[in-house]
Amino acid sequence: MISFVWHLVLHLLVPILVAWLFFRTNFRRASLIMFSAILIDLDHLLADPIVDPTRCSVGFHLLHSYWLIPVYVLLCFWPKSRLLGLGLVIHIVLDWLECL
Repeated sequence: MISFVWHLVLHLLVPILVAWLFFRTNFRRASLIMFSAILIDLDHLLADPIVDPTRCSVGFHLLHSYWLIPVYVLLCFWPKSRLLGLGLVIHIVLDWLECL
C-alpha cells in the first residue's frame, strides 16, 4: 500500500518539479496542465477490479495502450499541446516504473 501512495505522490510532485524547472514563468498554469494528465486514469474505471496493485497499467488500460504512447510523445512537439503531452508522457513513465 505504501508503494501505491508513493506512486500517487509522484504523479503530483513530478509535474510540479518539471514546471518549476522548465516553465517557471508560467509555473502554476504549466503544473496544472501537466497534472491534468492524471485524467487518463479514468480508464481504470473500465477494469475489474478497478485497482489491482499487481497489474501493469501500461498496455492494459485503454488510454495506457502502447499505440497511444507515440501520440503522447508527438503532442510534446507542438507548442499548444506541449504541456499536456509532457504530462501524459510523465504519467506513462511513472506508471511504467511501477511495472518494473
